[in-house]
Amino acid sequence: MKSLSFTSLALVVPTYALIRFPCAQLVVDRLDPLVNPGLVPSPHLHQIVGGNSFNATMDPAKDMPGESTCTTCQYSEDFSNYWTAVLYFKARNGTYKRVPQYPNSGFDGVNAGMTVYYMQDGLYNFQQTSKVTAFKPGFRMYIGDVNARSREEVERFRQLTYTCLQDVNTRDPQILDFPKEPCPAGIMTALRFPTCWDGKNLDSADHMSHMSYPESGTFETGGPCPASHPVRVGQLFYEVLWDTRQFNNKDEWPEDGSQPFVWSFGDSTGYGNHGDYLFGWKGDALQRALDSPCYVNCPTLKTQSVQAMNSCKKDRVVIQDNIDDWVDTLPGGMVAGM
Repeated sequence: MKSLSFTSLALVVPTYALIRFPCAQLVVDRLDPLVNPGLVPSPHLHQIVGGNSFNATMDPAKDMPGESTCTTCQYSEDFSNYWTAVLYFKARNGTYKRVPQYPNSGFDGVNAGMTVYYMQDGLYNFQQTSKVTAFKPGFRMYIGDVNARSREEVERFRQLTYTCLQDVNTRDPQILDFPKEPCPAGIMTALRFPTCWDGKNLDSADHMSHMSYPESGTFETGGPCPASHPVRVGQLFYEVLWDTRQFNNKDEWPEDGSQPFVWSFGDSTGYGNHGDYLFGWKGDALQRALDSPCYVNCPTLKTQSVQAMNSCKKDRVVIQDNIDDWVDTLPGGMVAGM
């Protein structure tokens, strides 16, 4: 089982850039301006990080760096928004409780949220030599399928995975559905986005078609981009650590022995794992970082303290949802098995 110390990796002298940084929680709310722009409330609950100009519409012309007064991300020039669904525990009596999040390795004190990576090459390639293009203002994308309920459906997407954590540094094995046994240090979800852009469209109707995977091989193996999507961009990658430890008593799990976790949209298989991204870096900050010798840490970029990250907040819009207590249904009336 692979464990990874990012403190030791940061000491490796790189050629180019891999940046890894935490973003604290901005808000947990039933909004989704990418898939359901303007719809309040959106169908299911999300946990959102990044710039505080986040709202229900997020027009593509919006000046996210200009309109944000703070960001929950460590790099203070990053006003992007990143979000995923929210994990719940379903008890044997049929009630639900939101699963808390906790900070990743090396990021003690950060309030929930997620870890974000931008990579030129695969995670364990310490050289990071490939030239990649940063996203442009107005760019946005989505990965996954909220309706996927089978292995075949999720295998269309590369590397939407779960890891049953033995400790905070566990990284393998990675599986496509929820772990079947209690995890000593919680569950990590990982979402890797496609890395080939058509070079023209900042978005598409399904928020995915303007992006593609390499036509052969993988991003990690340096596979070439297809002619339809010739521009190689950095790989965007999320890690979210869910603190399931308080739910490890199997006497509270379903009597049939099945695993008890469910996404906020009702998926109890785990195959519906998905994530959203709205680019919002200030000026050329991201391209500058990707062209600089950064590995994990990046002196090219401005950083802020954990206190500043945690203090950046957004008030919830959909206040009628009870997101802190035991509830009979998931927010929006969702139930497990949908």
